[in-house]
Amino acid sequence: MSIRPWRDIARRQSRQIMVGNVAVGGDAPVTVQTMTNTPTHDARATIDQIRRCEDAGADIVRVSCPDVESTAALKQIVRASRVPIVADIHFHYKRALEAADAGAACLRINPGNIGSADRVAEVVRAAKANGCAIRIGVNAGSLEKHLLEKYAEPCPEALVESALDHIKLLQDHDFHQYKVAVKASDVFLAVAAYMQLADAVDCPLHLGITEAGGLIGGTVKSAIGMGNLLWAGIGDTIRVSLSAEPEEEVRVGFEILKALGIRNRGVRVVSCPSCARQGFDVIRTVQALEERLQHIRTPMSLSVLGCVVNGPGEARETDIGLTGGGNGRHMVYLSGITDHVVQDEGMIEHIVRLVEAKAAEIEAATSDAGLTTAVAAE
Repeated sequence: MSIRPWRDIARRQSRQIMVGNVAVGGDAPVTVQTMTNTPTHDARATIDQIRRCEDAGADIVRVSCPDVESTAALKQIVRASRVPIVADIHFHYKRALEAADAGAACLRINPGNIGSADRVAEVVRAAKANGCAIRIGVNAGSLEKHLLEKYAEPCPEALVESALDHIKLLQDHDFHQYKVAVKASDVFLAVAAYMQLADAVDCPLHLGITEAGGLIGGTVKSAIGMGNLLWAGIGDTIRVSLSAEPEEEVRVGFEILKALGIRNRGVRVVSCPSCARQGFDVIRTVQALEERLQHIRTPMSLSVLGCVVNGPGEARETDIGLTGGGNGRHMVYLSGITDHVVQDEGMIEHIVRLVEAKAAEIEAATSDAGLTTAVAAE
């Protein structure tokens, strides 16, 4: 369905950088990131996890590089990955040099935390030589001692001042391929810091509510925090931080973007919470469909409503609709139009086939439109 004018989000204008072959900032789509939790030196396990994140739609994946064994494995990991790899570096500047040489597309490092000006200069030279971007990652839990003494506690002003200090170190070396995060586990602190930073800089912003919690609690906190910022037009790339598997972070990230109409990937499911009027088990049906339709990448919508109270109205707004009826007979809508009846038996398989067919139809139409445009341009 088309986006209504009252849903439009005026996005903050940031300059664009490249993380490998992925554009971040400017008019590029908001990208979704995650981070592996396998020991990076175990290249096979890390690559397997990256593959699952890629299948979930991840645009960029970060891996931690705490030791020489990790950066030694990074070259194999980078070669195997279909998406750009960010090397997460803390304190040890030599790990940054090794990661850049190993093919990392971006270094997550705070220049002020790696020691002398000479070390910063070395990291910048390595980043320039290898075409690496840099992500400055300020965190309320690890603010510099002098800022905690100055402000007495983590606060938006402290986070922003830390970010600006780190930015200056890169700018002093004529390095501008950077993005910045000012994360906190407190939603209010993080949102306020990002809003202040958005007014102070023009670089891309990496959004996150850090240490957000488990799958349910962390999803809620991330949706509130990042949702507020994205709704205000702030944010060029996001990472949902969950105590869950990284592919779940990717799925939640896309759900946040889909809910705001910023970016669509896969099937957007509209479903009711169910009640005594339901003509089929809505909860189990939705769970099964979400699981079975994870492989669909084409943006489309599916409504699953248990009865005829809201079912027909929701079905008119989705590509495919299912509304519960009596005696095990349920109505299926295609493109908002009443189309046919489906029985309880085989209902899930039937809807999966309809979605797959619709996805193929949309992809074919998109391909044909692109070919027509190309021919016209010739």
